[in-house]
Amino acid sequence: MNTRLNPKAIDVVAGVIVRSDGRFLLGRRGQGSFYPGYWEFPGGKIEPGESPAEALCRELGEELGLQADRLYPWLVRTHDYEHARVRLHFFEVAQWQGEICARVHDALDWALPDNVPTPMLPANGPVLRALALPRRIGITQAVTLGVETQLAALDHALQAGLRFVLIRENTLPVFERCSFAKEAVCRAHASGALAVVNGDPELALGAGADGLHLTAAQLMACKSRPDFAWTGASCHNRTELEHAAAQGFDYALLGAVKETATHPGGKTLGWEGFAALASGLPLPVFALGGLGDNDMETARLSGAHGIAAIRSAWRSAPMGSRKLFPDRLRKKTRA
Repeated sequence: MNTRLNPKAIDVVAGVIVRSDGRFLLGRRGQGSFYPGYWEFPGGKIEPGESPAEALCRELGEELGLQADRLYPWLVRTHDYEHARVRLHFFEVAQWQGEICARVHDALDWALPDNVPTPMLPANGPVLRALALPRRIGITQAVTLGVETQLAALDHALQAGLRFVLIRENTLPVFERCSFAKEAVCRAHASGALAVVNGDPELALGAGADGLHLTAAQLMACKSRPDFAWTGASCHNRTELEHAAAQGFDYALLGAVKETATHPGGKTLGWEGFAALASGLPLPVFALGGLGDNDMETARLSGAHGIAAIRSAWRSAPMGSRKLFPDRLRKKTRA
């Protein structure tokens, strides 16, 4: 994570302390503080000579009696209050020790993104949306696997816990692309998963998808956030990432981190390069490129919200499924 601090803002840290059931800790500010009665993520001001991670460990000990054992750098957001401009360095606290107790706040609560106490401190509120994003994205490749095989793989992945599907089938024939997108969205929604469509707003609307994912070229031509519940974009450099953040996108994909089967010998970022590009941003960034579940820990330590994958997302799925398209329709489409 980039630890350079902004001299024009008060730099503070905030910890998203997450339990195994997905709930995270919030504290209510007491009387005598700014915004009394508002809920926030625990944390505090970075003292001279401290890194953000060091400051958070100290603050969590002072505020909660907690020893943080594992921190993942996450988002950095700047907010203008009446009394000061604050730059917040958010970390996920994945492991800790100690019995949590309220030493500064007048109440504590374990919350979920869709059920939080109110009011939330303004700078903390937008983080709740990012917390609602799953940590893994499966990117479809029906044009390579075949439609039926991809749907079987999707079913298997959804049963195994996948909760975010990116439908990227720009080279499928039009009829198959539309029918596949509708079927994939239906199956994702039946499992409580998000489904977004790559590059085609009309297809996203027609398929009933949750959102739209833009290519880097589409992103850079975009002057405002597309009107979808969820919007994301593929990025390859800092300029694209900052543009996505400035337009209010919900997430970005950044890669390629490792060499991929489709681009052997191609240029890669590596984890150090990924961390340098993704640091200090206010939106979640997913790592992409030759990754699998065994890369999740490294990705999180490098500042990624999670990972996005094509081949590894479906690798363990059984092959074969009922046919979505009758042969006569497939032959007609490909004629």
